[in-house]
Amino acid sequence: MNGNRGSLLGLALLGGLKPLLAAAPSSNGAGGRNDKLDRELAAIVQDPACELASLSVLAVRNGKLAYEGQFGRRRIGNAASPNLAPDLPANRDTLYRIASISKMMTTLGLMRLVEDGKLDLDADVSGYLGFGLRNPHFRERAITLRHLLTHTSSLRDEAGYSFPAGTALREFVVPGSRLHGEGKMWASKAGPGDYFTYCNLGWGIIGTLMERVTGERFDRLMQGLLLQPLGLTAGYHLAGLPAPALANLATLYRKRTLDTEVWDAAGPWIAQVDELRTEVRTRPPAPPAGIEAYVVGENATPFSPTGGLRISARDMGVVMLMLMNGGVHEGRRLLAEGTLERMFARQWTADGKGGNGDTLNGFFNCWGLGNAQFPDQPGLRLVEGAFDAVGHLGDAYGLRSVFAFDRKRKNGMIVLVGGSSSDPGNHKGRYSALARFEERALTSMFQHAIAGQAR
Repeated sequence: MNGNRGSLLGLALLGGLKPLLAAAPSSNGAGGRNDKLDRELAAIVQDPACELASLSVLAVRNGKLAYEGQFGRRRIGNAASPNLAPDLPANRDTLYRIASISKMMTTLGLMRLVEDGKLDLDADVSGYLGFGLRNPHFRERAITLRHLLTHTSSLRDEAGYSFPAGTALREFVVPGSRLHGEGKMWASKAGPGDYFTYCNLGWGIIGTLMERVTGERFDRLMQGLLLQPLGLTAGYHLAGLPAPALANLATLYRKRTLDTEVWDAAGPWIAQVDELRTEVRTRPPAPPAGIEAYVVGENATPFSPTGGLRISARDMGVVMLMLMNGGVHEGRRLLAEGTLERMFARQWTADGKGGNGDTLNGFFNCWGLGNAQFPDQPGLRLVEGAFDAVGHLGDAYGLRSVFAFDRKRKNGMIVLVGGSSSDPGNHKGRYSALARFEERALTSMFQHAIAGQAR
């Protein structure tokens, strides 16, 4: 789920030492304030064992907004750096780079193209890409969109998954081509359909073929397929965001340097991505380097279909409600109910022995088309309660994110963490593969905003 370090924007060392909560938490769900939940979430953010830079959450109960809250700082100031803005709190419109939840959003756009007959989930993707996409160890076996969407394509991330504008993906994935090298992007022991291995590169392929069949650049294509029809202020490219959104963009932080694994909980918050100077936040940032050489349908990775969507928790809630309503938003059908049934139908389940896939230490146990699934079973569930969920997780540049909802009960939760002061791996959850602070936030929201326990 981690993002690619080669695409980092505006990195800076910040030394903010002010109290973590620069402003009081904000919560104004449809049911009114929830003071007990406010206090519990604020305590999670302030926990000295693992402080959080910011936290934005949203809960839906029975298909209606039940709670939303924001805590901490979307931007941590530093008086020693005059080009940086002062501390600014997270608010309900703060946008985050949501990491791998972007894959699920990309999938929603893809499924609209499937509905329109532009794509077939079980066709050889070579026909869409304009070149042969074949694992050289299993040349006789076609790779399909279903393989890509379920991480069973036999592609791997070991050789990279994000490339500069002007670089054609075919030069990377086709044996004998200029950038193919040792071929580490291909599994040698498992062919298409054989084995689940989470793969970011697959979504670069997906975004590229979406461009190829439509003739439109990926970031603009997703605006038309998903973001604009839902009325969302969001985008896969910073330069495409309006000035107010840029001013409300969350910088992602860790208390560790960018290119090492050394954490210092007593040290400063260090920006990892989306640290924009003050003047940049008032006008669009520069487009990606080399964009003048961009050829639609050759390489969509500069726009990160795999992890680059910037969006607020509130707007993610709009997507969730559309899915809960069977593909309908404000009376307009965006996706057919049958399409969503196909998308959320179980495609892969771990056998519990590692024989059919890598669960990434328990993060991935069940999978649909472009979505993870979290059955309400010991070791697989996200909360301590009746919450049988589908959705996606994200983890990149300090951000941890959760988008999960129960389709039957129409209950759902969104969690966006803007960074942590210590390694989340050292704060393991008690009943899941999540970090303990994620478990606490999800279970607290479930208990107080969904299950309806006493406030």
